[in-house]
Amino acid sequence: MPAFPLLLALETSCDETAIALCDGSGAILGSAISSQIPDHQPYGGVVPELASRNHLQRIRPLVRQVLGEAGVALREIDAFAATAGPGLASSLLIGSTLAKSLALACGKPYLAINHLEGHLLSPFLGKPGGLRPGVALIVSGGHTLLLHLRGPGDYPLLGRTRDDAAGEAFDKVARMLGLPYPGGPEIDRLARSGNPQAFDFPRSMKDSGDFAFSFSGLKTSMLYLLPTLGDQAAARLPDLCASFQEAVVDILVAKTLQAARHLGARDVSVSGGVSCNSRLRAAFAERCARLGLTLHLAAPAHTTDNAAMIAYAALQRFQAGQFTPLEADIDPNLPLPISTAQITDVGDP
Repeated sequence: MPAFPLLLALETSCDETAIALCDGSGAILGSAISSQIPDHQPYGGVVPELASRNHLQRIRPLVRQVLGEAGVALREIDAFAATAGPGLASSLLIGSTLAKSLALACGKPYLAINHLEGHLLSPFLGKPGGLRPGVALIVSGGHTLLLHLRGPGDYPLLGRTRDDAAGEAFDKVARMLGLPYPGGPEIDRLARSGNPQAFDFPRSMKDSGDFAFSFSGLKTSMLYLLPTLGDQAAARLPDLCASFQEAVVDILVAKTLQAARHLGARDVSVSGGVSCNSRLRAAFAERCARLGLTLHLAAPAHTTDNAAMIAYAALQRFQAGQFTPLEADIDPNLPLPISTAQITDVGDP
């Protein structure tokens, strides 16, 4: 029997329609995701109007599917949750409106969940013992954040990107290289047969003495390099991907482990879409093992947008009695509730 309570979560922040059901232990009893990648590929990116229209068509059948597979009736749900931001306004409205409607109809609480908090907590989803305090890296298409994870709702900011997010840099470089959308997985795939030392790309701000990131210079370096290669660029594609990827990974790992060293943290967690990158996962695993740190990686299925992470974040809020008024609005620019930490004396791990 599922453990009380039962939470139904809806995620429609961008172009994935996702539903998940979890119980009081954090176990995911049912989960479904409808990907829109084929619909947006011809345009080279997400088209907001198309995304919201697809959400509207797919979300109710997915709710029925998840409840049916779990053998749970709608009246048995104890709370309804939805992503309230950040994301595309027209997409966020679909999930939040349905979740509020179900909460109102069933007389149950509603929980508005921050998409970034879902990513932040996703490495602990289904893990015994729940959250572990430490240094947390969120790395995705729109965000690169380094946080001190101290407990539910307690995430002081250590550093963030000053320009492009790491995933944004992956996508922009992929377009420069003529790779199909989404570009990050394509770079990862091609890099496996390339030489990561073939091109010496800059490691911007790696030794800046703080925990901020910058990836625009790395992107610009690729832009200036390609014309010098001329007709050889196509043949050097695996090397270009491997070298670019290695530079991004090197920066992310170095900064994160510097933060762990500074704080004396023994746990490191990595989440977000870019955390699915095979080289990033391998590099973190190798360095953390060498330093005796415990690494928490989001499962590959939970690195991209999904409702399981939203359900897990909602469970933390539910258990703390932090419910959301039904009149609360979405916020496409919703920030993660973080405070700025004063960090000095950054050293090499």
